[in-house]
Amino acid sequence: MSLFNRRKKPSTNSYGAYSSPVTDPTAVRGGLISKRTEKRNAKAKQPSRLQKLVNQWWNRLLEAVYDRSFSEQTELYAANQGMLDYVLNTVGQGAWGVLFPLLTIVATQLSGADNAGMFSMAFVTGTLLMYLGNYGVRTFQVSDLEETESFAAYQIHRAITCVAMLVAGWLYIKVRGYTGEMALMCDGVFVYRMVDALADVYEGRLQQMEKLYLAGVSTGLRSLAGLVVFTVMLFLTRSLVIASVAMAVVAVASLVLVTIPLALFETPKSRKPQLIEVQELFQECFPAFAGLILYALIDNAPKYAMEGALSYDNQTYFNAIYFGANGVLMAGGLIYKPQLVRLANIWSDPSKRPRFDLVVIGLIGTFVVVAGIVLLFTATIGIPLNGLLYATDFERFRMQSYLMVGAGALAASIDFLFQTLTVLRQQDLATRLYLVGLVVAFALSYSLVHMLGFDGAVYAYLISHVVLFGLFVAQYVVLRVKSR
Repeated sequence: MSLFNRRKKPSTNSYGAYSSPVTDPTAVRGGLISKRTEKRNAKAKQPSRLQKLVNQWWNRLLEAVYDRSFSEQTELYAANQGMLDYVLNTVGQGAWGVLFPLLTIVATQLSGADNAGMFSMAFVTGTLLMYLGNYGVRTFQVSDLEETESFAAYQIHRAITCVAMLVAGWLYIKVRGYTGEMALMCDGVFVYRMVDALADVYEGRLQQMEKLYLAGVSTGLRSLAGLVVFTVMLFLTRSLVIASVAMAVVAVASLVLVTIPLALFETPKSRKPQLIEVQELFQECFPAFAGLILYALIDNAPKYAMEGALSYDNQTYFNAIYFGANGVLMAGGLIYKPQLVRLANIWSDPSKRPRFDLVVIGLIGTFVVVAGIVLLFTATIGIPLNGLLYATDFERFRMQSYLMVGAGALAASIDFLFQTLTVLRQQDLATRLYLVGLVVAFALSYSLVHMLGFDGAVYAYLISHVVLFGLFVAQYVVLRVKSR
């Protein structure tokens, strides 16, 4: 008989009953495992905090879908969270702001500087189109304290502008003559930026209801998911087209599963929209839209001047030093955007308007301080770090990097002054300023790029921002003198 087929006779206790050895599975199931082991196993089975949060959200989402009552769900998160608003909004906006530079770095490392330059042009154009999708409504929406326009009207308006954005993107691809991989890469990036534009109206609703921290969570989650998926897919396939399309798909998923439900769950149900409200949004926000898209053209004029005149790797290097300016601009937005509702409240009380001026001056001074910090980082760590990340010598771009940081302080101030005019409902005044700046920017960009090459693009960027900042300061001073 085989050893493995033998059966061991059970032993008996003093009462003659059979007793099983400790190793008997039946005995184990019968409770002979030590209490310490049971506790350890029970603890191991408990879900983590993140798992609990995901499960709770999923159950809440399924219940709302089943009942067809997103807006009737009980709100779970409180408003007016103060520090939490700042922290989570900073994290979310920070993730959104660093997404482009990180994507460019990943594209450079995995696909080369030339291909990364092509991707960056697609992303720059997608960002420009995003201004069409946003239509300059965010500041108008969050400062609409009396809800003169229904949230439903904001949603309808945003759906229309996002469709227009995609049509404009398709026309851009046709006009530029992009085909093959470049056209498909643009498609993926444009859809991703369209999701950003559509999500903005829901995140604006959360901010309007003083739940800015939830808007930060939405923005941060979408940006992080896009970065991770893009990186993984590019690493696996070495195809920027597949990576761009995958990034767009995950953005759509985050919009449907997180952003839209979150806004509907956590804000009051909107009244029914009226057609006149949608029409008013187009009319009221057109100056803001025109100003933002004109500024986007000004900001990107050197990049478009370089396309065709210089090789695509110059786009990558310009974007690398541009991120110093973008860092100041992003930090400026993180500082002033949570203050927009407060500024609107201050301006609504005529007796507090001198205080309004102090806030404006103080915030611009803060942008200068931030630029000084970024400049110090650039001089000590930033330039060597860029050399490591982009596998090229950035010492040759040291002075250009410093100039771009200075331009970033100007850009942050311009952006803030424009938003200030929107709070004052004088955003139409900015359109003329931006038109002047646009003429200056394109004239300088095309002339200096052809004369000086890469350096000319940097000089054009700085000078155009100096001119535009001067125009905005003069306009603000005139407006305040007239309002006294």
